[in-house]
Amino acid sequence: MKSILSYFYKAGLLLGLLLPLGQIKAETVTDLAGRQVKLPAKVGRIVLGEGRLLYTLALLEGKQPLKRIAGWQGDLKLLDGQTYRQYQKQFPEIERIPLIGKADEESVSAEKVLAVRPDLAIFTLAGHGPDVDSKVLHDLEKAGVPVVFVDFRVSPLTHTVPSMRLLGKVLQREQEAERFISFYQQEMDKVRQALTKLPGNQRPAVLVDLRGGSMPQMMSPGKGSLGEMVAFAGGRNLAADWVPGAMGEVSVEKVLAARPPFYLLTGANAPDAASGLKMGAEIDARLARDSLLQTARRGQLGQLPAIRQGQVLGAWHHFYNTPLHVVLVQAMARWMHPDLMQQVNPQQTWLRLHQQFLAVAPSGTYWVSGH
Repeated sequence: MKSILSYFYKAGLLLGLLLPLGQIKAETVTDLAGRQVKLPAKVGRIVLGEGRLLYTLALLEGKQPLKRIAGWQGDLKLLDGQTYRQYQKQFPEIERIPLIGKADEESVSAEKVLAVRPDLAIFTLAGHGPDVDSKVLHDLEKAGVPVVFVDFRVSPLTHTVPSMRLLGKVLQREQEAERFISFYQQEMDKVRQALTKLPGNQRPAVLVDLRGGSMPQMMSPGKGSLGEMVAFAGGRNLAADWVPGAMGEVSVEKVLAARPPFYLLTGANAPDAASGLKMGAEIDARLARDSLLQTARRGQLGQLPAIRQGQVLGAWHHFYNTPLHVVLVQAMARWMHPDLMQQVNPQQTWLRLHQQFLAVAPSGTYWVSGH
């Protein structure tokens, strides 16, 4: 470990001595953690603190979304194998991307990161990778590797635009970032404007069941994350006053007593999964809907008015940590307020998003109604 760190430190000093003063241009940005980060003149090799940052990186990298990825964690393959295989079919080189960890912060080390010789590392404020207090960050900073933090998970509605703008800057994809930001804001504004005159008492309570059926307990978002997306779409997150953090456990008894009129279930299980919501690139609409209804009716949940009346929506779990959540917001808004959302078409948004920004074609099912 010490030898690798020493190599990077000495290499940085040598480069500074060899380059004429006029050629040394270190632009500084402020990341989502409030850190000042000096950028390299050229970014050819990127490390992703989470593999699922590919959802976001692909929006900016055009026809070659993997070209600059020098290393990443294995969470994409482990937690969303369907998307991994979707990219693998078109980009078989995905199998050759070195792993810097599995799917948790503890499995990542600075030595693994430095071994792939990155020009830049991209981490997230929260999730499965190193955070702002990690030793990995300290060691990378000491070795002279720039690290920027973005956020699409903790405060997605506040942080998505500045995170995309930051990535555009550090990846030298500013035009692409601004083009996506314009698309994102226009589509979010369609929902915002349609709900302008909606009274507060017409915003229904929504139970959000995170990866329901895949865990023994019921988990739901508190403040931020998917909870704030529900609010933006015209609902009230049932667990907002129950869960102090970003997410936490809620009791079925408390949910039954609250009798929420709407129920949102997230999941990303594979076609052959024994339980939970089957959703993603390899799932057809019928399989998704069948798994939605089966999971929603498990145990005592079948007593809820939302379940009995068919006010049930299933959604791809990973919307919660990607700018793609714009489509989920539109789908939720149409589900809760169909009369107000005549001009909002999430399916069309999904197709245009792929056509304009992504290298892979849309496939599978990412949301489905219980009706």
